[in-house]
Amino acid sequence: MVTLFRWLLRMLTGLLVLAALAGGLAYYFLSRSLPDYNAHYKIAGITAPVEIVRNNADVPHIFGKTDDDVYFGLGFVHAQDRLWQMTMLRRTAQGRLSELFGDRTEKIDELMRRLDLYGLAAQSVAAQDAPTTAALEAYSRGVNAWIDIVNKDALGRGAPEFFLFRPKVAVWTPADSLAILKLMALQLSSHLESEVLRARTSLLVSPDRLKDILPDDPNDPVAALPSFSSLFPTVQPSYAGLNVDPDPLSPFKDIAFAGASNAWAAAPSRSAAGGSLLANDPHLGFTAPTIWYLARLQLTSGGIIGGTIPGMPLVLVGRSDKLGWGLTTSYLDDQDLHIEKVNPDNPNEYLTPTGWKPFVTRQSIITVKGAAPVTVTLRWTDNGPVLPGTLYNLGAITPAGHVMSLSWTALSGADTSMTAAVRLDHAQSVGEAIKAGELYIAPSQNLMLADQQGIAMQVIGAMPRRDARNTTQGRMPNQGWLPENGWLGMRPYSDNPSWVNPPTGILGNTNNKIVDRPYPDNFSFEWGDTERIQRWLALMKTREVHTRESFTEAQLDTVSPTARRLLPLIAKNLWYSGETAPDGTPDAMRQQALKMLADWNGDMNEHMPEPLIYAAWMHSLQDRIIRDELGPLADEFTHLDPVFIERVFRNTDGAGVWCDVVQSTRVETCDDMAKVSLDDALLWLSQRYGKKIESWRWGDAHQATHDHPVLGNTPLLRYFVDIRQSVSGGDDTLNRGQTKGSGPNPYLDVHGAGYRGVYDFADPDSSVFITATGQSGHPLSRFYDDLGELWRRGEYIPMSLDPGLARAGAVGITELTPATGG
Repeated sequence: MVTLFRWLLRMLTGLLVLAALAGGLAYYFLSRSLPDYNAHYKIAGITAPVEIVRNNADVPHIFGKTDDDVYFGLGFVHAQDRLWQMTMLRRTAQGRLSELFGDRTEKIDELMRRLDLYGLAAQSVAAQDAPTTAALEAYSRGVNAWIDIVNKDALGRGAPEFFLFRPKVAVWTPADSLAILKLMALQLSSHLESEVLRARTSLLVSPDRLKDILPDDPNDPVAALPSFSSLFPTVQPSYAGLNVDPDPLSPFKDIAFAGASNAWAAAPSRSAAGGSLLANDPHLGFTAPTIWYLARLQLTSGGIIGGTIPGMPLVLVGRSDKLGWGLTTSYLDDQDLHIEKVNPDNPNEYLTPTGWKPFVTRQSIITVKGAAPVTVTLRWTDNGPVLPGTLYNLGAITPAGHVMSLSWTALSGADTSMTAAVRLDHAQSVGEAIKAGELYIAPSQNLMLADQQGIAMQVIGAMPRRDARNTTQGRMPNQGWLPENGWLGMRPYSDNPSWVNPPTGILGNTNNKIVDRPYPDNFSFEWGDTERIQRWLALMKTREVHTRESFTEAQLDTVSPTARRLLPLIAKNLWYSGETAPDGTPDAMRQQALKMLADWNGDMNEHMPEPLIYAAWMHSLQDRIIRDELGPLADEFTHLDPVFIERVFRNTDGAGVWCDVVQSTRVETCDDMAKVSLDDALLWLSQRYGKKIESWRWGDAHQATHDHPVLGNTPLLRYFVDIRQSVSGGDDTLNRGQTKGSGPNPYLDVHGAGYRGVYDFADPDSSVFITATGQSGHPLSRFYDDLGELWRRGEYIPMSLDPGLARAGAVGITELTPATGG
């Protein structure tokens, strides 16, 4: 027995030694791709030495003799820190994910091929002006220089992920950068899905009820639309969902995550220090690493610093000494769906206003790892590409003998958005920045600006011109063969909304409605916010003058105006009603929850139970109200619509009828729905978090999920690559933490401010910024998640253009010198 024990011990020891050796060997190879920030390289492609000073937060400050050399340096550092992320963005735009991931992404690739974003990006290279072309080429040379160094010096393939997925990394080209900008347009667009959802819902409810469940802005009355069924009477109602692909690799997101952001500015007259102020926090889906990368570029026009996106030679949001700029999604309606009639005698033709016309067709072969290649026939009409019926379940609203096509401003082969963005980086004033925006096409944005003298907000992006006779006004799919349903070109830039130095001295946007123009001159029927703007207005009015600190306080504010407004309305007949219930009963738990909510100020603080009770109650309430009418389609309404709930509980235009369960014999009231939905929510929460309400924490459910898009669900590996932390805020707070809305963990924070910046032009170097994870995309780097804890706590790092400050705490200085003949 002793001998057996000794042999078992020896075997266990041997296994542990082997495991340690394997781990050490794996660490050695994986760590080879960690860049040396103190290296010196002789490189072709630059005209003079380039110096890259990485400050103590690993933010590179790039200095060169020419702008091209500086852009080269930006491409170099992007590739050093984010090569895997860049190649994944490129593969997504190209429709080539399946070469790595097999059947999992074949449908995603098919959709991307049909849109042909990469082909349009390649065509758009010729449309850029000379300085932008030079910047794109120099940036590409910088990326490729690092790829060459990785290959020559065997630096771990450039990123750990390349050991698991072993593609040959193709050289970077200017078209790759333009394709990533178009990919961003796709991720920030939502009107396609809105049209589908409106059409699907209109087949299930009456026109009066449609304006409840999909309400217009309360202050924006519009003329009635024809019903979808009257336009296409053969389409039958369907309760099925929209088939949104939940794969993190898919750029086709649920409408709730289409795009959001905050930006506000104060003129010198409203600033305590006498200089303009600007705050911006763009909201995108969370990933590890974040999509944002901080950098400083020393251009010939001056230094600029801010948030870049790896793959593009731009400071997308940031500042110089003279100008600050920020972005929010404008919600311009720049997409239209068209139902095209196919010739029953020739399926290669479709009906146009002038008769039958052949589809423009092309075949595309998708290489699928572990499976046979898939050949896809791509088709285009005059209106745009033909989409598959699987996208958002378009097939459910497409009559037999028809197909669906898409008009979209981003589908341009002469897209000059990159030129506009490069010119913005060189702008020296608000006026120059507004002029630069004239060439911008998509995705449409609100450009918030501040310089030493004043502030402005300018909508940038091409605005489609629609016919006044358009049968659906762009709100639902229309008949593609009718001449009145096609676009009439684009409106002039002068039609884009603009505000320069308003008398109040304050500008702000939270994706709220910005203009109120009647159709066909309207900007949009859909807006991204009706709530955060109310809280922002309240905070701005509390001070006559503002400071950098007051702007950061607003940026980090976690009070829900929605909770403050809805709870008294929904619970007015439940609060303090009835006798005290016995301890341990559902009635007692309900009474305790109601008392806690009555004393709550609406702060979505991660350490409190009230936000969790409120969120679960509203989630359960809306689902109960709509599910009997919509059936499984109710699954698409994953997030609380405050305007809808308020209409129902105020019985606006008879909307209270939603509270009655149509299948039951009795008539349910809204108080009934409020009570039973609260009980449902408390039961779910008690099963999940225990029966002690006071011990529940919003942060236990509301965790920011910076998950790795590829390895985030891989057993064991996910503990090394995912970054999760409990956070405050919610769907409708200025410090927005958009919840997932569905699944077993519906309150995970999956979409929010990956970048925050506040710029003070009274003392520009006192400006601050932060990202949600870290600079490096390498999980073994100490800079992979070092900024995440600061971001969670609402802290920032200095945003200084002072070279001495960057050098003082530098973690490394990389020197690039021209190779002989370079």
